[in-house]
Amino acid sequence: MERFPLKSSVSKMGTTYQSVYKKGTNGGRHGDEDTVDITTGPREVPTTPTSHGTFQLYDHGRPSNASANSYIAQYFSTSTGDAVIFTGMQGDTDEIPGIGQYDDFHTIDWQRDIARDRMRHRYIVKKRQDSIWNLIKGAHDAWSGWVCVLLVGVCTGVVAGVIDIGASWMTDLKFGICPQAFWFNREQCCWSNDEITFDHGNCSQWMTWAQLFGESKEGVGAYIISYLFYIVWALLFAALSASLVRMFAPYACGSGIPEIKTILSGFIIRGYLGKWTLIIKVVGLILSVSSGLSLGKEGPMVHIASCLGNILSYLFPKYGRNEAKKREILSAAAAAGVSVAFGAPIGGVLFSLEEVSYYFPLKTLWRSFFCALIAAFILRSINPFGNEHSVLFFVEYNKPWIFFELIPFVGLGIIGGCIATIFIKANIYWCRYRKYSKLGQYPVTEVLVVTLVTAIIAYPNPYTRMNTSQLIYLLFNQCGISNSDPLCDYNRNFTDVNKAIEKAAAGPGVYQAIWLLMLALVLKLVMTVFTFGIKVPCGLFIPSLALGAIAGRIVGIGVEQLAYKYPKIWLFSGECSTGDDCITPGLYAMVGAAAVLGGVTRMTVSLVVIMFELTGGVRYIVPLMAAAMASKWVGDALGRQGIYDAHIALNGYPFLDSKDEFQHTSLAADVMQPKRNETLSVITQDSMTVDDVETLLKETEHNGYPVVVSKESQYLVGFVLRRDLNLAIANARRTVEGITGQSVVVFAGSPQQGVMSPPQLMLSRILDMAPITVTDQTPMETVVDMFRKLGLRQTLVTHNG
Repeated sequence: MERFPLKSSVSKMGTTYQSVYKKGTNGGRHGDEDTVDITTGPREVPTTPTSHGTFQLYDHGRPSNASANSYIAQYFSTSTGDAVIFTGMQGDTDEIPGIGQYDDFHTIDWQRDIARDRMRHRYIVKKRQDSIWNLIKGAHDAWSGWVCVLLVGVCTGVVAGVIDIGASWMTDLKFGICPQAFWFNREQCCWSNDEITFDHGNCSQWMTWAQLFGESKEGVGAYIISYLFYIVWALLFAALSASLVRMFAPYACGSGIPEIKTILSGFIIRGYLGKWTLIIKVVGLILSVSSGLSLGKEGPMVHIASCLGNILSYLFPKYGRNEAKKREILSAAAAAGVSVAFGAPIGGVLFSLEEVSYYFPLKTLWRSFFCALIAAFILRSINPFGNEHSVLFFVEYNKPWIFFELIPFVGLGIIGGCIATIFIKANIYWCRYRKYSKLGQYPVTEVLVVTLVTAIIAYPNPYTRMNTSQLIYLLFNQCGISNSDPLCDYNRNFTDVNKAIEKAAAGPGVYQAIWLLMLALVLKLVMTVFTFGIKVPCGLFIPSLALGAIAGRIVGIGVEQLAYKYPKIWLFSGECSTGDDCITPGLYAMVGAAAVLGGVTRMTVSLVVIMFELTGGVRYIVPLMAAAMASKWVGDALGRQGIYDAHIALNGYPFLDSKDEFQHTSLAADVMQPKRNETLSVITQDSMTVDDVETLLKETEHNGYPVVVSKESQYLVGFVLRRDLNLAIANARRTVEGITGQSVVVFAGSPQQGVMSPPQLMLSRILDMAPITVTDQTPMETVVDMFRKLGLRQTLVTHNG
């Protein structure tokens, strides 16, 4: 690879100038074919084009002892494929092991990684014409991104199928077992017996725990036995989940989305996306969902998919060795995670773009779309839900919504925003208390206590006892001829299945169901506050949808009864004057679910798309949009942060949100470290020994150091990272003979001629000679924009150079 490290030499007058090195350029002096010197005094400037291009020199004023004048060498290429590579950005820095990598809990340097990838790509393109083998390598490099996201999509779909099937079986295990085939869940057990209907446990093949002990299905004894088995299984599943997380993969707890957002913004958390985290997250998620805790598996699916993306990226060095490029794969994996969680591939891509990704170029959009599509297709092939729909809560509404219903829909958005704000504030308060109190030292005990309390208070209420996904599906559903739930206890006479459902007064079952749902709303809200953040894999999407669906169904029943009793008032504008039912309570449940989820996560566009993909209700986009916007406005008014941003702040992760607005009136000089009157830790380009550098590294904790001309003349030469400096010195001591503490470290310039004892240590390869710099008078708005849009790790502040 051709490179031009800019090196400096000292002239007679003590002024520093720079040389440009180029392989194969015959413009050098003193027999050095690779050097063009830039020094003072009259000089013959090479202006004739060589085989590689033309050099031109620009003189900016006469040199003096007082200041170092700039001489700029510019290279104008006349041939294809030539590239200038600044030292520290080379793609071939494998001579020193570990160079170009990052320490744990450090941020990546986006500019350096993207530049390294560009250089690697140019090198491959240039070499492609040399041989067939290089042509094949170039083709492999071009399509490796698509192959990688294909593998991520396939693996994510398979893992999601395993989780869905496992969670479904283990959830039903709390209620009973299929004696003929214990590996069947309740639904599959009934299918095997060719029974057409399966409702409320009427299947003869499925046996409850009370029946296995010789009791009847109903009665006090049966209730007590079922209650006890429900609690014991819940405690067993939760204890297993928490113990696995604690022993093998502490990073597998929680939803993982706050950490994924931070990782995608450029933060390094080693092991967070590793194989152990993946295995324990999958097993622990099945266990914790089955335990009946108020949590969901949708958020952790994003973490699981990102783990798969991280592991599979190492099969392709282009992504495995470059942290910035790896984040393109992780963005596609996050989209696949949401795609399989909800059966919503387009919503998954928008979720990745809107909610988690920090760097999202156009090619990543296409790859994310492809990855989400493959994952959804694989999951659909496995068919874990056992129906013809790949979505979670498919509904079939055929009634158009009435214009006046926008009022209750917006009202649901406001209610959703309020519920979400209460939840976020309470959860963050409790998580902060857990973090800074003795409670945090007993994670397994806390999980068991929360599980025990949840199981005890959930079982008596049929709406909290059932699986949360089943509850949401029930609340979304229309009341039809076959639905025997108390929610559908209307005074109707079904005589014709094909006839439209008529308006009717709510029966006593509906009012009883409303009270139970109100109780369920309070219990689920309280339990979710204490559950989100405990040391088991736990997501927030399903509990949020459940809270909103409960509130929405209650409001929907209220509006429905209003239309039944007063069908001719101006609000309904004649739409409800016929005998048919004009209000769909299930639609209100759907809108309420979107409102609460939007308030909790602050999603807007992706939320609406996920909701209509989730339910198949495309004609209800406007109500969903109205509720989502109202919920976001109320949530932003009552508290600025969504739940994920709040947890990022609570954990102290370095995350610069691209959506935040900063109103700074300060300058770069006001916030730089160290301040003007404090000592600046610098390294000189060619006058410090190895001992001097190691002393500086011990006495300071900076992530990197500016390299300057000298202590007296602190003109900036470049920037060197602390990690690279440590690795390079350790490598030199190991591989270069004669290197001692008295060896002079040279970052720029040629080795000094003469008797060299001990030998000099040349570290030009680790010096970044093109660091991003600002002047001390740069406004902070500009600096913040540079950090956000360029993904900077640090920027150097200069004054007159």
